[in-house]
Order: sequence, then C-alpha cells, then structure tokens
Amino acid sequence: MKKINLIFTALLVPIDYLMIFCAGLGAYYLRVGSFIQEIRPVFFEIDLGEYLTIIAVVGIFFLITFALAGLYSIRRHKGFMHEIGRVFIGCSAALTIIIIVIFFQREFFSSRFIILFGWLFSCVSVMVGRGIIRSIQRILLARGIGLRLVALVGSDPTSEELAGELHKNPSLGFRVAVRYEHFDDDAKKDLHDRVAADRIDDIIVAQRGMPTNEMLPIKECADDYHLGFHYSAGLFEFQSPHIQLETIADVPVVEVLRTRLDGWGKIWKRIFDIVLSFLVMLLLSPIILLVSILIKIDSQGPVIVSLERIGERGKTFKFYKFRSMVKNAHLLKKELLRENDRRDGPLFKIKDDPRVTRVGRLIRKLSLDELPQLWNVFHGDMSLVGPRPHEPEEVQQYERWQRKLLTIKPGMTGLAQISGRSELKFAEEARLDIYYIQNWSIGIDLWILLKTPRVVLSGRTAS
Repeated sequence: MKKINLIFTALLVPIDYLMIFCAGLGAYYLRVGSFIQEIRPVFFEIDLGEYLTIIAVVGIFFLITFALAGLYSIRRHKGFMHEIGRVFIGCSAALTIIIIVIFFQREFFSSRFIILFGWLFSCVSVMVGRGIIRSIQRILLARGIGLRLVALVGSDPTSEELAGELHKNPSLGFRVAVRYEHFDDDAKKDLHDRVAADRIDDIIVAQRGMPTNEMLPIKECADDYHLGFHYSAGLFEFQSPHIQLETIADVPVVEVLRTRLDGWGKIWKRIFDIVLSFLVMLLLSPIILLVSILIKIDSQGPVIVSLERIGERGKTFKFYKFRSMVKNAHLLKKELLRENDRRDGPLFKIKDDPRVTRVGRLIRKLSLDELPQLWNVFHGDMSLVGPRPHEPEEVQQYERWQRKLLTIKPGMTGLAQISGRSELKFAEEARLDIYYIQNWSIGIDLWILLKTPRVVLSGRTAS
C-alpha cells in the first residue's frame, strides 16, 4: 500500500469528524437563530457550550458506526455511489443510537428538530467532505502521484483489456510499468532489477486459467520481493481470510493479503510506535545521559555506533546502538567467525566476545545498549515490536521461507526475544517471528512489551 494512499485513508477520520461537528452546529443555528424560531419558539434550555460538548461526543459515535460500516476500509472502494450508501447507513445507525439514549434519558437532549436535521446535515456534509478528498486523490492519480506500479503477466485478450483500461483510467490507482507475456528467466531478472530500483509495487497475473505450476513461481517472486500479488479470478475461487476478491477495470481479480498489518493495522502500529517511543525517550533521558557518560569514560570511540541493517521489504537502514565494543570491533569479526555459537543459521554470536568493553558487558546485560533504537522507531525505520533486525550478509543466507521476516519493520523486541532471547536456534526464532507477523494485534504488542523488562531482568543471555 502506497504511503500516500494510507495518508488519504487516515485523513478520512478527522475530515468525517469535522463534517459531523459542522453538521451539528449548522442544525443548532438553524433551529435557534433563524426564522424557524419565530414559527416555533425554542422550548429546550441548552447553551452553546454544553451543546458543543454533546456533539463532540456524538461525533465519536458516528465514527464508530462508520468504521463498522466499512467506511475506513484500506482497500480500494467500489465507487463513490457505493460510498454514499455506506455513509447513509453509518449516519442512520448513529442516529438510532442517539434516539435510544434519549429514550432512556430524556434530559440528555429533547429537540427533535436538531436531531433530525443534524442527521440530514451529517449525511450531506460527510458526503461532501469525502467527495473533496476523493477528488483531490483522483487529481493526484491523474498526475501519476500515488499510482501503484505493476508488473502485468499474461498474453490473452483479458490481459490486453486490463492493460488498456489501466492505461486509460489512472484513477483506478495502477500503472503498468512492465508487461511479461511469459514469466521466464529473463522476466525474473528484469523484475529483480526493477524491484532493486523501487519501481514495482505489485504483480498482476491477468491471464485467465493460468496453470498452478506456472503461477506458483510468480507468487514466490512476489513473496520474495514483498510485492502485492493479484491474479485474475475464475468463477469459483476459494474464499479465505488471506485473499480478497475485487475488480480492476471490471475484471474480477483476487488479491492475496500478506499480513494483518496491511492497511489500518499498519497505521495503528505506526501511531503506537511514535507515541510510545517519544514518551519512553523522554522518561529514560537521564539513563541515556548516564550511559553516554560511562561509555565515554570507559573506552575510546563514539558513544553511539551506526550499523547497517536490513529492514522492511529488504531495504537497508542505519541502526543505532550504544557502543559496547572496542573501537573498530568490526575489523576483528572475521578472525572470530570460527568461534561462532550460532552455526545453525545465518547469525553471528560468540560467548564472552573479547571485543566487548567493561561498560559494554553491563549495558548489554540490561539491554541498555539498545536504547538509541528508540530513535529508529520514532524515525520509522523500526517498530517497538517485530523480528530482530539482521545484517545484510545474514539476510543473504536466509532460506526462502525465512524471507517473510522482511515483510514488516524489525523491532526492538519481539516474540522470539521474550521466548528465549539468544538461546533460540535461528529456525525457531524465525518461526516465532513469522507467527507474530501472521497473528499481529495491538494486544500482542502490548503483551510483548510488558513481558520484555521481566525477561531482561531475569538474566537471560542478551543478543
């Protein structure tokens, strides 16, 4: 999912709330400040301040019903008319909740005129607000901003039709970057080069009835490169929580969903990371300062080291840690490879590493060397919870199934770390992290974060 599309979907929440608030305010002034008051005098007693509090709370009920009505789905919408119907359903459901509350607590509010016109105005204003947002999005798409770049596979008439429609109608959100009539070795090499240049987001197999043995290698490539995968649907497609049937240019297409973190899950996790990482950095700033001073006194070299790690979708980023080793420790690594304790997998780990300083041993034992990673989380390279970030040479040794670890951002802590930390074999660690990716929820993140300090203090070997 393109970042700009996530931004537009997230914007719908505050825009809807603003429109609902304006609708409530409009209904109030229409009742108390217009000719209607002369025809039918106002009998209820409520000042503007109290009324504003009421509509602020009512707006939250509207947002909840909108969410339940699917108005914040991250997937492409079926059309604005379909969205209008959802808005009507959402506003009507919210109105029903309000009427029920008034029925049981009459003193809450008693103006039927404001309630009915508030509902009417909210329907209209939310539709207008969403229409403006969608219009801006269509303008940007027409200019090539926010389009998903796709590799289209197929040579039959359906493939030709789909390619033509995507070219004529950029508002569908796709642009065909390359077409492959057959997915042979040359196509694989070309796809690899395009992914390396960040010029492909999805693969669409447009050819109807492609044999499974031909489609599976394409799906495997999509998994390896962390691309969205869609294929042209037959009449009877198997339905599961991991696929979604949709239409692109009136062609039925199945999208294989990668993780629960596609869409809104990604937004909630990012908000969670930003808020919590900032608060923790603020609270632990005295400890961060103290560790910095101790490192500087103990040995020569920088206080914080910048290392190269592989993150989401296999992209490289700068990974920050408090220096716990002697200066230029990386130059000694080749000499120590024969002592590697983690020969079962790609990770490098030795017991009683001679490169570690006195202060380094202490901060590693308490995992204080990882505190600078809070900046990685705040900046967006990492998450608070996720798979362990690995070095480029380690990632090159991944088996195919282990590359799923690169589907999401790496984390400061994770399910594997709290389940055994560095004592786990790499294959076991990878399976735990993949389980986390497939079953992610905010609740699991909170559980892992709450358990992490206890695991650290229990004295298990740090990684």
